[in-house]
Amino acid sequence: MRIGILALQGAFIEHKHMLDVMHVESFEIRQKSDLNKHMDGLIFPGGESTAMHRLLLDLEMYPKLTQMISEGLPVFGTCAGMILLANHISNQETIHFKLMDITVERNAYGRQLGSFFIEDTFNSVNIPMTFIRAPYVKAYGKDVEVLATVKERVVAVRQKNMLVTAFHPELSNNTYVHTYFISMIHEKTK
Repeated sequence: MRIGILALQGAFIEHKHMLDVMHVESFEIRQKSDLNKHMDGLIFPGGESTAMHRLLLDLEMYPKLTQMISEGLPVFGTCAGMILLANHISNQETIHFKLMDITVERNAYGRQLGSFFIEDTFNSVNIPMTFIRAPYVKAYGKDVEVLATVKERVVAVRQKNMLVTAFHPELSNNTYVHTYFISMIHEKTK
């Protein structure tokens, strides 16, 4: 198994470290030609969605990534990754991939000072969750499965081959969310 990690900006190295701990091979995606490498899954890390959007446009990566995800490549987006995949962003005009039937509220918990840590359930398992200028899912379609709710806000969902979290599981030592994503990849290959 081999997972590509979008490495244009943000917390991509933390995802790589998490996959290393799990003995899962990964590589960084820094330019359009990296998208030609074999990958069984894809991670969009947390970071600044506006900066990622600009770089994705400048590097002409949107068409190929959109095609790959639309054709079923499993993708896991954390924080900014959630924003990138959303069909709608309630407090922003620019929409990115428009692949996931969710409406996202950016910076829903306020600025950097509004960041927080909590333990709560993801897919019925209690895990640590770190929120940094986090979004949340304000609305979602009928094909979207809610995996986590914190403080009455939806913070993790899955739709077919797409998984998103508002929190940063890569910033803890708990591998549960990444293991869940790996299980999605195994589902696809069966």
